[in-house]
Amino acid sequence: MLALVEEFRDDLVALRRDLHAHPELARTEERTTRTVAERFVAAGLTPRGLIGPGLVVDVGDAPAGARRVALRADLDGLPVPDACGLPFASQTRGVSHACGHDVHTAALVGAGLVLARLHAEGALPGGVRLLFQPAEEVQPGGSLDLMEAGVLDGVSRVLALHCEPRLDVGQVGTRIGAITSASDEIHITVTGPGGHTSRPYLTGDVVFALGEIITQVPSILGRRIDPRWGVNLTWGAVRAGQAVNAIPASGTLGGTLRCLDVRAWEQLGTELNRAVAAVVEPLGVQVEIRIVKGVPPVVNDATCTSLLERAAGEILGPDAVTLTEQSLGGEDFAWYLTKVPGAMARLGTRTPGGRTYDLHQGELVVDERAIGHGAALLARAAMLALCEPV
Repeated sequence: MLALVEEFRDDLVALRRDLHAHPELARTEERTTRTVAERFVAAGLTPRGLIGPGLVVDVGDAPAGARRVALRADLDGLPVPDACGLPFASQTRGVSHACGHDVHTAALVGAGLVLARLHAEGALPGGVRLLFQPAEEVQPGGSLDLMEAGVLDGVSRVLALHCEPRLDVGQVGTRIGAITSASDEIHITVTGPGGHTSRPYLTGDVVFALGEIITQVPSILGRRIDPRWGVNLTWGAVRAGQAVNAIPASGTLGGTLRCLDVRAWEQLGTELNRAVAAVVEPLGVQVEIRIVKGVPPVVNDATCTSLLERAAGEILGPDAVTLTEQSLGGEDFAWYLTKVPGAMARLGTRTPGGRTYDLHQGELVVDERAIGHGAALLARAAMLALCEPV
């Protein structure tokens, strides 16, 4: 499989660099979509667009009784300035591919070209659907749009890769079960009469109430929820008042609520409301809580994880696969897995002995050998999935 990918290697690296130089934010990925579509049209395939950016490409046939497997990549960049210092750094001010979606996209293009070659040779035993999804980095994410468009119809498995700059190139991280976290936005507004800071006993102290929520609610959740569910409530924004001698009439608090268990995710809102109500009840203020549901956890299916592991072992060698840690980051690939069994693996992008970067960091640099590895891995995993015994 790597030998087939090698034929496209230079083109795939050039594609990745072109995408890296021209990142587009969520739901604006028009140029990215056109660029990807042109590669498949040139290869004799027929990509179909969506309403807005994004692309679906079917390779091979899936008549009645045959299987169809889906492979997914994401297209959008981040509102993070590019600081990689490379000749193909972002030309779009304040936007970069700091999460590696340019690598995901180039790898999936490569997988599609390889699978198309196999189909032309009569060696593809079913259909493969390539999903180039917009808007992974925002909520609600683009996966919901694609699902509404019916891209999972007739699909039996869905697979994906994500760049992992803490793994050396040539390594693949896998895990059965939750690999990423559910992630919701929490917005709390506290209101009261306001008043003078010399007489807090005559009013409801909004600032004090916000402080109590900030410090007490995470601790309360830690005593009401099974710690094995990996619940994490972290505040990122607090706003209240302007004058040092005036208690404001309102204040706001925002953060994220994350967990690794789907059942916990479904009940966390109730527990959060109870905890906040208990904290503010004696303080003479009113509180409004708004929970913006984000994404569920990515829960990897055991069979699909095994397919990715087998493919990685065949492509990259028996020592390529490593157990990856769980992450409290959110990933909207999770929505696909609520409908179809699937799995996501982590693709090593660090040059051995080189610097360890982090995702969503403008200085992110990836070892471009990962593009070919990802393409071969996705193509081989799709073949294995199509050849599974019924």
